[in-house]
Amino acid sequence: MKARKGFNLQGPLILWSFSLALFSILGTVRTWGYMGALMHRGGLKHTVCFTDSTEHPIIKFWSCLFLLSKVIELGDTAFIILRKRPLIFVHWYHHSTVLVFTSFGYKNKVPSGGWFMTMNFGVHSIMYTYYTLKAARVKHPRLLPMLITSLQILQMVMGTVVGILTYIWRQEQGCRTTAEQFFWSFVLYSTYFILFAHFFRQTYIWPQVKTKTKSH
Repeated sequence: MKARKGFNLQGPLILWSFSLALFSILGTVRTWGYMGALMHRGGLKHTVCFTDSTEHPIIKFWSCLFLLSKVIELGDTAFIILRKRPLIFVHWYHHSTVLVFTSFGYKNKVPSGGWFMTMNFGVHSIMYTYYTLKAARVKHPRLLPMLITSLQILQMVMGTVVGILTYIWRQEQGCRTTAEQFFWSFVLYSTYFILFAHFFRQTYIWPQVKTKTKSH
């Protein structure tokens, strides 16, 4: 089994990545539009504290699809295994824990989950577009993978900030959050930040350092 070559799944992978890219783009447009309007009317505190945002049809609909997409995205791992590509820790840890945390947020109608979902849609719209181009062997900007990882790191920073704000505002009337919600969001976003920052260093910075060292 180890000696067997990986499957050539170029066609299915193009379709898979394109479908997820299109879904993420639609999710980005709908959720960013709503969250931006909500923040304009009520400020950032309103978007991370109050439950009325979770009851809006746009958020309810896209939250449901977002949760389902986290199950579907486990298929990324299947493609990696079937094509005999390296399955790195950050990949399976991120996919599995995001599914659990998204399920928790959806069940408990966590208001700050609107931002977690919206940011994820935005990053994934670019990431899966890149995966589509890569699978189709279409030339793409050389720095695009680095940009995507940078956006993922920024997403983790913003997610941590949102979590801290909900904890600070939790004592105010109507701010619906708990110490448990803060704890898990802080732990997960912190570990995501560490893992993606490490991946960025190992993939984009360390190879350049080694190349420069060899050239001297």
